[in-house]
Amino acid sequence: MQFSAVIGQRALQERLIREINSEKISHAKLFAGKNGHGSLAIALAYCKYLLCDNKQEIDSCGSCHSCNQMADFVHPDVHFVFPVVLANHPLSSAYFSEWRKQLKTNPYFDLLKWTNTIDTKERKPVIGTEESIDIHKKLSLMSYQGNYKVMIIWCADEMNATCSNKLLKILEEPPPKTLIILVTEQPQKLLPTIQSRTQVIIIPRIAQEDLSMHLVKENSIEERSAQTIAGFSDGNFIRALELIQDDESNIAYRDQFMSLMRCTFKKDVIAMLDWAEDIAAVSKERQKLFILYSLHMLRQSLVKNYIGMDTLQVSTEEAAFIDKFSPYISGNNISEFLSCFDEAYYRIERNAFAKLLFTQLCFQSMRYIHQA
Repeated sequence: MQFSAVIGQRALQERLIREINSEKISHAKLFAGKNGHGSLAIALAYCKYLLCDNKQEIDSCGSCHSCNQMADFVHPDVHFVFPVVLANHPLSSAYFSEWRKQLKTNPYFDLLKWTNTIDTKERKPVIGTEESIDIHKKLSLMSYQGNYKVMIIWCADEMNATCSNKLLKILEEPPPKTLIILVTEQPQKLLPTIQSRTQVIIIPRIAQEDLSMHLVKENSIEERSAQTIAGFSDGNFIRALELIQDDESNIAYRDQFMSLMRCTFKKDVIAMLDWAEDIAAVSKERQKLFILYSLHMLRQSLVKNYIGMDTLQVSTEEAAFIDKFSPYISGNNISEFLSCFDEAYYRIERNAFAKLLFTQLCFQSMRYIHQA
């Protein structure tokens, strides 16, 4: 995977390229960020650039022997460690064919996706004690091609205590020309001593414009829908892919939210009851997604009031609505709005009577929208 295949993150890419070209490479890095932000994809691109025999100004060449090996994920000096289901096999190497297939298909995936790939029972995967022995063995070997030896540990927060302690010893006295890259969504779950011995690199969310452009170009999404999905997914490509599968509903959530706010502002009780009846008829999962979308729009309205339109993560149509709607969202009612929608989500998960729940949500919204 080259940097050109990473979605957005251009500033971070330039920083990492400068680091390699200046030959100031730390022996251990911690890529901390959501899987959907591209933490693993960036780690792969960084590794490919580091080992490239003919580095270009902004990317690996993509055609040298090392790049071809990396493209097929068979480079002899690059090792992968990831969570596995110990009951099936304790070592990552036993799942390498599935791992290669997943990386080639899409390097943007989460632990749940990986678990479903390797275990039909969805048992919790971990990085266990036997894996730590294999890590030590692989890193003690000489580099096959005379360059760096690299080990990428994905979901490093899933290491058990024994594995964490053995990795710590390696980090304290690393072999020469060795690079260990830890990729994690939850760096706080790692031992503090491991964190302190790594160079922490925060992987930010993907910029809305970059994600929207990628969805249009690579996923053949209509621009208007791409803007809505990019904003709703909050810069998370995995979340965006999930929303793409239900694109028509994304537009429906927007229309439902706008309709709710309009009828409650007008205090149109008949329209409110009709609205509650309509949304009560859809599935529970769609009701929950509508709640999440509403929370997103309420927060964006508050952002517009305090920071301005330039920072909004919404589509053009949503921005036009928020421009008129945001004066009715302020410090006087935002807490109440968020609380009642959060409560609605909680009740839906516990199989509340939907029609009654959404009727109550209507009247709560009517009260709060008029106390801005």
